[in-house]
This record gives sequence, structure tokens and C-alpha cells, in this order.
Amino acid sequence: MSTRGFIGDLRDRLSSFRTRLRLFFVLIVIVPMVAVTFIVFRLIAESENGQADARVAARQEAAIGLYYDARGGADRLAARLGRDPQLARALRSADRTEIRRVAQRLLATTEAKRIVLTDDADTTLADVGDPLASFPATRSLVADGTPVADLQVSVETAQAYARLVARTTRMETIVRRGDRTIASTIPNATQAALPTHTGEVAIAGRGYRAASFDAPGFLGERIRVSVLEPTAATDDDIRDGRLVAGLVLLGFFLLALVSAIVVSRSLNRQIEDFLGAARRLGAGDFSAEVDTRGRDQFAQLGEEFNKMSRELEGRLQELGQERLRMELSLRRIGETFASSLDRDGLLEIVVRTAVDAVDAQGGQALMQTHPGGERRPVATVGGGSRNPAAEEAERRVVAVGEPSFADVDGGHALAHPLRAGPAAGPDADVIAGLISVWRAGRPFSHRERELFHYLAGQAAVSVENVGLHETVERQAVTDELTGLSNRRRFQETMVAEVERSKRFGQDLGLVMLDIDDFKAVNDTYGHQQGDVVLREVAKILRASSREIDEPARYGGEELAVVLPGTDLEGAHNLAERVREGIAALRLPILGDEAAAPLRVTASFGAAALTDATGDVRALIAAADEALYQAKRAGKNRTVSAP
Repeated sequence: MSTRGFIGDLRDRLSSFRTRLRLFFVLIVIVPMVAVTFIVFRLIAESENGQADARVAARQEAAIGLYYDARGGADRLAARLGRDPQLARALRSADRTEIRRVAQRLLATTEAKRIVLTDDADTTLADVGDPLASFPATRSLVADGTPVADLQVSVETAQAYARLVARTTRMETIVRRGDRTIASTIPNATQAALPTHTGEVAIAGRGYRAASFDAPGFLGERIRVSVLEPTAATDDDIRDGRLVAGLVLLGFFLLALVSAIVVSRSLNRQIEDFLGAARRLGAGDFSAEVDTRGRDQFAQLGEEFNKMSRELEGRLQELGQERLRMELSLRRIGETFASSLDRDGLLEIVVRTAVDAVDAQGGQALMQTHPGGERRPVATVGGGSRNPAAEEAERRVVAVGEPSFADVDGGHALAHPLRAGPAAGPDADVIAGLISVWRAGRPFSHRERELFHYLAGQAAVSVENVGLHETVERQAVTDELTGLSNRRRFQETMVAEVERSKRFGQDLGLVMLDIDDFKAVNDTYGHQQGDVVLREVAKILRASSREIDEPARYGGEELAVVLPGTDLEGAHNLAERVREGIAALRLPILGDEAAAPLRVTASFGAAALTDATGDVRALIAAADEALYQAKRAGKNRTVSAP
């Protein structure tokens, strides 16, 4: 650009600067401030509501824990009552009067709040105690090897439990049996409509955020426990948060306005200085230079103006520095290759960069699709066919495992190996792939060879990192002993499949199994034998599952499999196949080949997502309860959740 042209451009730019400055203030300060205000207010509301939901969920977990405490006490008492000799004699005699008398005695002499005895036909033999007692434990009573009655015992009344939950969680509590409220810490809450799981309700003119869970009651009844927090406190927090945020944003706006005025006046003074210098240069005074103090764009513009009078030698020096910067940029690109985790995309960039850097006519990257497989092209750059030199260079790389070059019939090529890396274990030094470039006519210089092998070497490091990353990701979700998914992967799959089931209205099945008497195997034969049992059972579970299923080790000797698109009948059928396969196992005893083979069995619980309101917790609880029933019914069987 000529001197006159530069001066004219400078005048045009400075004349419109004030207008652009005002527009900048509107676009950069006022518009974002309005958007930020809206977003901040929205985030405050979502944050407070999220914290309230988290509090209610945490208190619900505490209520569930107290339920299990009550259930555990009832279970221990049921075991003790089941051994009572008078009760056993009364049940053998089938005398209902005597059974009721014994039940009354047990109620009076123990901490039981209610005792219910039923026969195989679900006929009530005795029902004594507080009708509001809840959270019973159930035990099947057997005489002479034959079931004679089912015993249900509770040690907690609904009102006592509600008061305990309210005292522990500092939240209101309601307990319902069917459609009837049997305990509540909120007056006039009899007819309140409570959510199945979570939601907001209105009780006696006040709003509450509620979370509920269901538990089994006496004689097949269902009990629903709800913990509730008033929503008024959350609304006050949102209002206070928005007030504080509004004041902060208003202060920021005033500060930005004052700063803009100060900066605008300062820039106006700099504009006047530039206009004066431009007028002097327009008059032919080239001895004067523009003041370039500072680090802003005005200083850079003045520096560019002064550079027009510098000698050509300075320009040549800049060209040399520009070339150095280009090489440094290429090296930085090479370092970027080493951190990428997209193998094919990385190799595509490497080949393109290598072809451009060494002025090659073409290049390609070859990789094995699986260990020991054929190397196939994953990235190809450049038109035309490859020359014989490229094939020779690639052959040498595979033969010697080192970077190579070849010159054949006027063609020239460079090639670099890509090794499998540490993720391949013993095969770490295997040549998993290679990168090559080629051209005709001019041979590659020593500098071009060094640059190519540097880029290819960085790509090799990145390919190894990709393998390590994939291995770490696989190990993070896999149980080391069984090779099945671990509990973390199981929970993630359950959440995703439940959401998919709700969204598309598809079935979702779940099977949980527990190896029978597994502790006895460990105690008798040792933990190594127990590990063999777990691995063999896991093989059967994996072989019986489809590709879309997710078999996992849930914990200890308990395994599970998530069954997308499977109803309760399908889940039950799969459980039976696995159960029969486990029962057919004959496992040799470690260290004692002459001993009879070890036989193991497992108990199964099957459940399925029955409606759009189900959740992960309910599905797991249903399968676990069915598994518990299978255990109680004699083991080595499958029980489906109702």
C-alpha cells in the first residue's frame, strides 16, 4: 500500500470509530446484560428447586433406612416366634381358638405390635394386635417338613414410624394403607393426593414437595410412605437470590457505563493524535513518526505506519522469522497429534500435514482392524496411483520395524511404523500399521525426512495413547474376575434403559441371581474355588444373553442381567435357562482331582417395567424381592415379581 493510500485509509477508519464504539457498547454490554439477567434468574430458580429436590430425596433415603430398621426388627422377632413350641403345637392341631390364644400370649410377652397367621389358602387363622401396625416381616412356618402357616409380625405402628421419620428428617410424614391415611404429622391430610414417587402436592391450602416409596403390608396390602417439605421456603430463597443477583448486575452495569465513558474520552484523544500525524504525513513530512507507546491497537497501527519507511533487509528478516514460525507451528501440530483420541481422524490429519510439509504428491496410513489382521488403508491423500518406491518403503518398514525410505525408477517414498503399544500387552512391539508419503522426480531432503519422521512419530505416540485410553475405558466398566460389566456400568445401563423404555413404550426386563450357599463353597474349598464358580456361572450368563443385553456382577455372588425389549415372561424364561445351565455344571475341585465334582445352584428373581411411572429403584427392588422369595421357597428356582 502507498503512503497516500495508507493515510486515506487511516482517516476513513478514525472518522467512523466513534459510531462503532457506541455500537460496541450496546452489543457487548447492554445486550449481554439483558441475556445474563434472564439466565441468572432462571438458574437461581432451577438451583433452588434442585437443592430442594435433593433434600427431599435424601430425607426419603433416611425414611427408607428407618423402614428397613423396622423391617429388620420384625424379621428377627418372626424368627423367634417361629420357634415357639406352643405355637407349633397349636398349628399342628389346626385349632383356631388355640392359635389365637397363643398369638395373644406372644403379643403380650414380646415387642410385637401385630401378629397375623394365615394358612396355605390365605385364610386368616389369627390376627391380633394394633390394626395400624405396619412394615411386617413374613416367615413361612414348617412342621415335619410341611408348610403349615405363614407368620406376619410387625414391631412398629404407623404413627410411631411417622413421628420417628419426622423427628429424624425434620420433614412432614404421611403413611397410607391403600387409599386410607393411617398416620400423618400434618393435620387434615386424610384426602391429600400423594405422588407415586416425587412431585408437588397441596394439603390443607399449603404446597409441599413430596417423595414417596411403597412397602409391603399385612395380608398383601401395600403401604405408601411420603416425606414432604413446604414449597414456601424454596420460593423465598428464589426471591432473595434474584434480588441479590439483580443488585450485583445493576452495579456491574453502572461500572461498565462509567468505564465506557472514561475509555471513550481516552480514545478520542488518541484519535486526534493520529489525525494530526496523518495531516503532517499528507503534507510530505516523513521525518515525523507516530507515537507507539502502549499495547493497544492504536499502538499497533502506529507501528505498522512506521514500518513503511524501514529498509528491505528488515522485510527479508521477517520472512526468515516467518519460516521459523511455520516450522514451530508444524511441531505444535505434531504435539497435538500425540494428545488426540480419534485414531482415524488423527491419521487423516497426520497424512495431510505430512504431505503438505514435505511437498509430497500423495500419502496414506495403513492400520490393522484387529490383532494379526491385514493392514488396510484408513487415510489416503493425493491423486493418482502410488509409485513402486512407496510399496518398497512400506515393505522395508514391515520387515525391519524401523523408519525407511526408498528410491525406485525415479520415484521416492518415506515410511514410518505404527506399533501396537502397551495396550496390546505382549504384542506391544508388533507393527500394527504405518504411514507413508511419496512423490516423483525430486528426492526427499534430509530436513524433509526428519520432519516427516517427527510427525509420524508423534502420530505413533497418539495411536498408542488411543489404545491405552480404550483399554482404560473398558476396564473402568468391567468386573475383573468375571469379565461381566461391573456395578457402575450396570447402574448406568439401568438408568438409560428405563428412560428409553418410558420414552418409546418398550418392555424392560431384569433378572437377578444369587449363587446358593456360596459362602459354604468358600469356607469348604477356599476362595480360589469360589472364584472358579463365579467365572463359570458368569460364562453361562453371558452365553445365554443377547448382544443387546447387559449381564453384570451386581456384588459378591449376586449377578444380574438387563433385558431391553423383554417382558416379564421373557425374563422368567431366560432365568430358567441360566438356572438349568448352572445346575448342570460339574466343577473339578482345585488341588484334589480325585474328589467328586462340585455342583452349584442359583436362585433367581425376575421383574419387568410395568408402566411409564416405574423407575430404576422400583425395578431393582422388585427383582430383589422376587429373588428373596426364591431363596425362602427352597433355592434353585425362579420367582417372578407380581
